[in-house]
Amino acid sequence: MTALSADVRQYAAITANYWAFTLTDGALRMLVVLHFHALGYSPLEVAMLFLFYEMFGVVTNLVGGWLGARIGLNRTMNIGLALQVVALAMLTLPAAALTVPWVMSAQALSGIAKDLNKMSAKSSIKLLVPADQPGALYRWVAALTGSKNALKGVGFFLGGALLATLGFTRAIGAMAIALAAVWLASLVVLRRDLGKARNKPKFRDLVSKSRAINLLSAARLFLFGARDVWFVVALPVYLAATLGWSNAAVGAFLAAWIIGYGIVQSLAPHVTGKRSGKVPDGRNALAWAIALAASPALIALALGAGFPAATVLVIGLALFGVLFAINSSLHSYLIVSYAAEDGVSLDVGFYYMANALGRLLGTVLSGWVFQVWGLGACLWISSALVAIAAVISVALPRHRGMIPLDTPAADTDA
Repeated sequence: MTALSADVRQYAAITANYWAFTLTDGALRMLVVLHFHALGYSPLEVAMLFLFYEMFGVVTNLVGGWLGARIGLNRTMNIGLALQVVALAMLTLPAAALTVPWVMSAQALSGIAKDLNKMSAKSSIKLLVPADQPGALYRWVAALTGSKNALKGVGFFLGGALLATLGFTRAIGAMAIALAAVWLASLVVLRRDLGKARNKPKFRDLVSKSRAINLLSAARLFLFGARDVWFVVALPVYLAATLGWSNAAVGAFLAAWIIGYGIVQSLAPHVTGKRSGKVPDGRNALAWAIALAASPALIALALGAGFPAATVLVIGLALFGVLFAINSSLHSYLIVSYAAEDGVSLDVGFYYMANALGRLLGTVLSGWVFQVWGLGACLWISSALVAIAAVISVALPRHRGMIPLDTPAADTDA
């Protein structure tokens, strides 16, 4: 580590924090879904356990971006780690004490923690990559995002495995102890002035004034609503209740999907930029959104036609995962690219506020629509939401000329 540059050491520290947090976040999600479903909770009731997680994520991203610009991204990242430790500790109480309001409160803290951590990590990359290297920025963002999602998949598997071996309470306690150790190390390693704006932003600066960021944020809202409307509650409950899969099998399958999704995200620059020799723009976001919109509709049609459900879901989810990963990676690059360097967390926070709002929409719909109409309806709604994201992407900025991967960015039509 001492032989590396200061910026690379910070990138490594931020990535390590993000990885550790993501492991606990993915594992906690799977533990809560499977544990409370096994206790007899309906799909809608399981979805409601995550309601505060998503609701507070909306507020956290908006306020967290402003806070990061004022006090520094190192502090917001460390606050996120500490809050996750508290949230995990809250769930180590005896089963009788884990009432719905208590679990929802713990999930609220976890939602705040997750979005503080993510906003801090994504914003930091903008500050560590030279402004005249858009290709390097794309690769660094893709590597961070992809590796994070691969680790989230490992977290899904970890959650299912820990539930089967240690049980709910001991699994949560072990994760709390491990993350506390990471938090203590982070307090020492992260640079103190990271991300602090030169001009202190006022509270009225929370709402983005950039048309490009507003459009991208709206597209992101519908994109993530489209994923979570069938992935968060409907799919794991369908696999467990309808297809009869064990908790470990559900956790392993979703983990494999997330890991593959993360790998594709990391490779997205090679798919969308390497061959054309330029960084992506709004045109790329539109094209990949159109491709994605077709995949959940095809899965719904195959299920409706009576094809074997397990085969359809495995193949269909693989296709959806590849296309969604590229869409997500494109969006992650575009927001960091569009964001202003001074007070970058304000723009990134606003964008991830829309991301959290999409997850909230998808989570509520996932439990409600699945309970009333089934998985097929969730898939059709997913297709419609991606189509809306594609329509919005029509207005995203496009390069007037070719911008090579590793040269300064040219003007856009923003």
